[in-house]
Amino acid sequence: MRPRPADEIPPGDSMPGGCQYSLKLDGFRALAFVLDGERVFLQSRSRRDLSGEFPEIAAHLGAHLPAGTVLDGELCAYREGRLSFTDLLRSHRDRERAGVPVSYIAFDILAVPGRDVRALPLGERWELLGAALSGVGPPLQRVLATTDEATAHDWFRDMRAVGVEGIVAKALRSPYRAGATWNWRKIRHSDTTDGELLGVFGALRRPRALLVRLPDGRTVKTSPQLTTVQARQVADLVGDRPGEPADHPEHGPVWMLGEPLPVELRQAAGRHETARFVRVRPDA
Repeated sequence: MRPRPADEIPPGDSMPGGCQYSLKLDGFRALAFVLDGERVFLQSRSRRDLSGEFPEIAAHLGAHLPAGTVLDGELCAYREGRLSFTDLLRSHRDRERAGVPVSYIAFDILAVPGRDVRALPLGERWELLGAALSGVGPPLQRVLATTDEATAHDWFRDMRAVGVEGIVAKALRSPYRAGATWNWRKIRHSDTTDGELLGVFGALRRPRALLVRLPDGRTVKTSPQLTTVQARQVADLVGDRPGEPADHPEHGPVWMLGEPLPVELRQAAGRHETARFVRVRPDA
């Protein structure tokens, strides 16, 4: 289930059953399936298993939650008191060597042992999530959330300093259904923007940079060069979208995709405006 972008935090009475406001964290979205034998499958947005890249999280969930539990949440890394998306792109060994902690922040529960709870309203699922995590500590915890609109505005203003991207507003009566919905809305700070991935510089299986379209219609080449993890993420998603090679008038040879992909970008103002690639948002 995915939130749709909104410009402002909605009033508390504007959504079915009222609103729950939670922090929009800067991390890797992942479903956590707790399997038999304390095994855990951490499913990324592209359906990859991330448990090998975050073994300490998988082990913690497997040891503290019963088989049959399914959570939705965010893998988040921290550095010097701030959320650090860049550190999620490093290998597990590099994060360990640098002493970068990672947590799994759960914001929904899809199943409890023997029962699919997706049809329940969010308010009831939230209580089930609290019960499931009762007595379980970091690196597993429930996201900070409130039903008070004023508190949500305070969080939006004050928590940007620690790397929080914004606020997600959710209808308390909403069931959990796959896909984008107006029952969930994301309100992000303005320096993070959505764009479109149009093409890939370098090999399709190992891209170096991307050609993206900004919200105002301009096209730019991303900078700096993609990390190894970012390149793999892009390659996994563009492999089934064949396009054609082209010669961009400013940036040279580029492999144009058959259809664009939504991406999240951070824009950097300056003499030559550039866009930093953050992640693919496979919402199409």
